Amino acid sequence: MLSRIYQPSKTAMQSGKSNTENWVIDFEPEAAKKIEPLMGWTSASDMRHTELRMRFDSREAAISFAEKHGLAYQLIEPRRPRRVLKAYADNFRFDRTTPWTH
Repeated sequence: MLSRIYQPSKTAMQSGKSNTENWVIDFEPEAAKKIEPLMGWTSASDMRHTELRMRFDSREAAISFAEKHGLAYQLIEPRRPRRVLKAYADNFRFDRTTPWTH
């Protein structure tokens, strides 16, 4: 069973970096999801994929857990956002390539 080790990104509803410092182990599904004939809902019989998400304080702790329990894992390194420094005064520079008008 393949597992993914990654650091979750912040949600669209949060501006801070809370809950993004932990590392998470998720498991790939063993079988495809099925459609229930009565209600039409999707269901999965794989408990590891649907209900099991483990959190660790560091990447090394997550990797050591996976190796200790014999789990094949895929490590996904986080991409750090590039900060583009902008100033409001740049809108009024005299050497702009496009003229600024109202």
